[in-house]
Amino acid sequence: MTTHPPPSHSIRVLIADDHAVVREGLRTLINTEPGMAVIGEASDGREAIQQCLSLQPDVILLDMVMPHKSGLEVIDEVRRENPHARILVLTSFASDDVVFPAIKSGALGYLLKNSSPQRLLHAIRDVYRGEPSMSPAIAKKLMLEMQRPSELPPTEDPLTTREVEVLRLLAQGLTNQEIAAQLVIGEGTVRTHVSNILSKLHLANRTQAALYALREGLVSLDS
Repeated sequence: MTTHPPPSHSIRVLIADDHAVVREGLRTLINTEPGMAVIGEASDGREAIQQCLSLQPDVILLDMVMPHKSGLEVIDEVRRENPHARILVLTSFASDDVVFPAIKSGALGYLLKNSSPQRLLHAIRDVYRGEPSMSPAIAKKLMLEMQRPSELPPTEDPLTTREVEVLRLLAQGLTNQEIAAQLVIGEGTVRTHVSNILSKLHLANRTQAALYALREGLVSLDS
């Protein structure tokens, strides 16, 4: 674990990556950029969660594949404790089963490690301002997925008004606990609604449900 006191009025960045050489390169880049400072580093997922919760960084720069806990687990746990956490994924992985869950779990940005240094610095500023930021390849992948016609058979049992409400919140990356609190219902009731939604729409998981909601216009990426 490494912590550094930031200069005043700087964007406070936490780096979570299991490769020391990557952390060193990112630290050097960010600390030489005016208005930014690295305040902490983590070399595994468990440490990343601890650092995020104790240091409360402005932006979390997160790899998706780390020891002990994955990047997705870090996103889920940190967002559960701090729904306003601003997470920028920086990884080598661009497969659908990594990208879509990360974005729907609450990552505000998703960059590949072949991005330029200036693109990364720009993304940090965007995420700090609460604006989405993605590598062009990731943005294209997401748009194509959203625009892809649904191959699902039409449901003979339409969603209820409450199920639509749950689906909208699920698509915004909220956990069952957060959905229950927002709708003032029990967490078990939320689980039942989610199960019904997946069954009625012939979907396999929450990620597919979130993408369905995006394609159907129930939510937007800015929701």
